[in-house]
Amino acid sequence: MIQRKSIALCIVLTLVTCGLYGIYWIITLVNDLNTLTEDAQAASGGVVFLLSLITCDIYWLYWVYKAGGKVDVMRQRRGIISSNTGILYLILSFIGLGIIALALLQNEINESVQP
Repeated sequence: MIQRKSIALCIVLTLVTCGLYGIYWIITLVNDLNTLTEDAQAASGGVVFLLSLITCDIYWLYWVYKAGGKVDVMRQRRGIISSNTGILYLILSFIGLGIIALALLQNEINESVQP
């Protein structure tokens, strides 16, 4: 079951724990996004994290761009017209603002999950 997460709390915990909570947040976010889009073939959160670590975040840039496509699928299911948000997530991650991309992704997940 997917639970809504407080974006502010996730950001604060990530900063306070020097990024350790951020690792957990990324893993759960990837898994939640895969569940919401019913993409059984997608890489799990652990795999995304490990590949990002091994490739010095090159895989992360690829994944965050692809996540934009998944967000578009979720928006279309809710009846919202959406263009490719992957470009925004990619640019944010590329310039070092990946935590903002995570927050935007979490917001989309929160909006897709029933309260």
